Amino acid sequence: MTKPNIQIHIIKKFMQTRIKNQQNFYFHPSYSLEQKLLNSISRGDIETAEQTLNEINKLERAKLSKDTIRSLKNSLICSCTLFTRAIIKGGVDPENAFNLSDVVIQQIEETNDPYDLEQLEYEMLHTFIKALHDVKRPSYQFVVNKAIAFIHQEILNDLSLERIAEYVQVHPSYLSKVFKKEVGYSLTEYISKKRIEDSKYFLIHSNSPISDISNLFRFCNQSYYTSLFKKYTDLTPKQYRQLYSENVSLTDEMLYGKKI
Repeated sequence: MTKPNIQIHIIKKFMQTRIKNQQNFYFHPSYSLEQKLLNSISRGDIETAEQTLNEINKLERAKLSKDTIRSLKNSLICSCTLFTRAIIKGGVDPENAFNLSDVVIQQIEETNDPYDLEQLEYEMLHTFIKALHDVKRPSYQFVVNKAIAFIHQEILNDLSLERIAEYVQVHPSYLSKVFKKEVGYSLTEYISKKRIEDSKYFLIHSNSPISDISNLFRFCNQSYYTSLFKKYTDLTPKQYRQLYSENVSLTDEMLYGKKI
């Protein structure tokens, strides 16, 4: 729990910064402009993404550190975080997206020339969109694609058939039927596979107890999570974590599950 004195300090700094920005006539880029950029990235629309980033960069950047270079690096790291979420929404596997993010952030930290850093933001944009284009996603009809996009976005939340159908704006029974026909297995199984896949990132990159990871992805209990994980990967979550942390060479099938 945050200590009260830290909360007061943050609130004071927030008020001081807001007043200073108002006095200097500084305003952050609009939320709608940011969403336009992220939506274009999620769609893989490089032209619109570049145009929007140009529009944003015509504005003054937020001051995120007293040191100019550090402030610029912090700004690019913020962009990297947003770009990562955007391509995950677009269909890139979360672990691949986060691994790409790690590499890009390391490059940001190693770059110290202001011009090179500004160019790096555009290189980063192209790199993330290329990662999205490289994803070979089956082409389903609009209703199924919309359902899949919603599942990817809401994977940590309730994903009942009724809720997904309401979002897609079709009857639940119709969605269930057309989804299985096009994808090859039920919507429920697709969600389970996706949750198992996304949970791998937390097994590899965190020390969270497996029970917590199971709860995070809304499995009814750890035992059920373990049985499903083994079904799709031939490993238990514990075995997967141990093998990866010990840097054992694994086949793609073991790392990413049985191909379907």
